[in-house]
Amino acid sequence: MSPASAASFAATALLLCVLAASAPPPRGYYINCGAPKEENIDGILWIPDEGFINGGNVSQIHYPSIIPLLSTLRYFPDTRAKKNCFVIQVSKGSKYMVRTTYFYGGFDGGKEPPVFDQIIDGTKWSTVNTSQNYATGLTSYYEIVVAAQQKTLSVCLARNANTTSESSPFISGLEVVILEDSMYNSTNFLDYALSTTARHRFGHISGVISYPDDPFNRYWQPFADSNPVVETHSNISSNDFWNFPPSAALMKALTTSRGKELVIDWPPYALPDTSYYMALYFQDNRTPSPFSWREFDVTVNGKTFYKGLNVSTKGVMVYGSQWPLSGQTKITLTPATSSPVGPVINAGEIFQIVPLDGRTLTRDVVAMEDIARSFENPPPDWKGDPCLPKENSWTGVTCDVNNGFARVSILDLTNHGISGTLSDSMGNLTAVSKIWLSGNKLTGSIPEMGNLKELTSLRLADNQLTGSIPSSLANLPKIKEIYLQNNKLSGPVPDGLKERKGIDLQ
Repeated sequence: MSPASAASFAATALLLCVLAASAPPPRGYYINCGAPKEENIDGILWIPDEGFINGGNVSQIHYPSIIPLLSTLRYFPDTRAKKNCFVIQVSKGSKYMVRTTYFYGGFDGGKEPPVFDQIIDGTKWSTVNTSQNYATGLTSYYEIVVAAQQKTLSVCLARNANTTSESSPFISGLEVVILEDSMYNSTNFLDYALSTTARHRFGHISGVISYPDDPFNRYWQPFADSNPVVETHSNISSNDFWNFPPSAALMKALTTSRGKELVIDWPPYALPDTSYYMALYFQDNRTPSPFSWREFDVTVNGKTFYKGLNVSTKGVMVYGSQWPLSGQTKITLTPATSSPVGPVINAGEIFQIVPLDGRTLTRDVVAMEDIARSFENPPPDWKGDPCLPKENSWTGVTCDVNNGFARVSILDLTNHGISGTLSDSMGNLTAVSKIWLSGNKLTGSIPEMGNLKELTSLRLADNQLTGSIPSSLANLPKIKEIYLQNNKLSGPVPDGLKERKGIDLQ
């Protein structure tokens, strides 16, 4: 499966409005891209994107009756940048729902929204193509559930082969919401993420519910077909479900008469051929009593999903964590012969399984982030994962990937006009073979590099470096060339370097 094939999680009407309530707002970050100030929108405090992103331009959107979240956006016209990353402080090991929201609004004077990729940490998540939704006045949004592997989480936008030179990746809103540990916990989040494909409440014909009904601000869309609809007569506690579906999403259900199969074609669109996480929610709608139960088998596309499911007024959830789906999905509920009433189904969620593309070794990530901070003008794409995805590594950075971990192997910013200093953390890039930073405006001293056992070439010529040449350079076992000419270095060349044979020293 290619993560690029992950489907967009549908669309929401441009004029969608959620009633504010006294419920506590969802925990996390709500970032209104391009906004000049904080704004409370339907009970949630949305903050500007300043401090989360470097670079990009801001544009206002002029569109009739536009909601505040969509009235500004940030776009990225710099064609040199391999990616443009928002970096969010998170709790390592915690689980998050990330949602990106897009409304084009013709900000660049064009008629068609640009097509580009989005990346979560080092994994290509999906391609963003909002043309169909925008043509009908709809917003597009994408969701993914991911566990934080570091203390930061990066969400990046990147050009692809379909991004024209005249257009720019853009984004209207970014949400990073922390989830409960139990939610979607059958997934191995060290190796996979879950890209939302469908989330519906059955029996409803209109209205999308989210916060405050859903404390995690998930969007539950209506779904109805030709099957009869029933309303619940009992209180439902979402705490009885691992995934915490809101009670408002379970207040109606699709059903059929006693002894009949209940068949629904859901979701209402074809799915790419791959593996999915599917969760289905059931609750007997009748008044609680010793006879308030329904028993039936659940099959998906003719394969047994759950046999002998007993659904009471308390409710029950069943799920498949690696379920193969392709094209139109058919869910069939077959009642037991002893069941006094027909089957019932209240809600469902489907997520595409996205294999993670590994990650860069933490030691190298920390070192590269320190190096980026020591430069006064690093390349515009020096945010997020320095190595992954490989085609979107930082400018001048080449990496090798082994056993799921990426390591920085080459750092080449020759003649890039870089100013600032050389971070001491450069000595922690223990897999690097070449450091080429000649022809820049670097100042300060040369850091210790005695741990760089793989280093074969060090080129720091034509800068403004000062201080002495570290004697530890003579102890590098694979070093073949050291270029330090045209700097402001002082003191003699260390004896160890002068005595080493086979080194081109300039």
